[in-house]
Amino acid sequence: MKAIIYCRVSTDKKTQESSLERQKEELLKLADSYHFTVIDCIQEQASGYEIDRDGIFQMLDCFSENRADCLLIQDETRLGRGNTKIALFHQLTKLNVSIYSGLYKDELELSEADSMVLQIVSIVEEYQRRIHNTKIKRGMRKAIEDGYDPSGNLKNRDKAPGKERKYFPIEEVVRLRENNQMTFREIANTLNGLGYDVSKATVHRRYLEHHKT
Repeated sequence: MKAIIYCRVSTDKKTQESSLERQKEELLKLADSYHFTVIDCIQEQASGYEIDRDGIFQMLDCFSENRADCLLIQDETRLGRGNTKIALFHQLTKLNVSIYSGLYKDELELSEADSMVLQIVSIVEEYQRRIHNTKIKRGMRKAIEDGYDPSGNLKNRDKAPGKERKYFPIEEVVRLRENNQMTFREIANTLNGLGYDVSKATVHRRYLEHHKT
């Protein structure tokens, strides 16, 4: 598997630099013991309560783009603390990222309390998604009843002769991606649930095309 190493200390004091290097060395040994290929090693000096960290977004981008499969951290507090920790673990779970701990030399196991919070967050998010999907369905149904023809919204038909260009609401893709921070796989699954037979690759490509226009 391809791995990312993430190391963090809470202050910018020079004395903490040795702690960063120590974390890195231990996690490199852990990666070697599992025969992981380390594609990036991120080191930060920032508060664990702060989510606006360059390294965090660099890490999440790698996982969102499927450039890595697992994350190696010294312990769960290196990733974050408080609500920030829960939010990041939730996001990594959605991306199907395996997390390994240098402290335990094994796959990380969250505390019972943290696991319970994540389950609650997942349930709430699922119901929010259902409500949102229902609103989209109702809106599309009403538009069609009022005479809207989805086929009239197809663009660039002449650029793909012999292959029908699939229609789906690109505005919703943009909104789900930029406002809800959903992955392209999650967006494709949502669209499939709404009756649009579309792949993750097609959603990603159409999203990029939309931003170029």
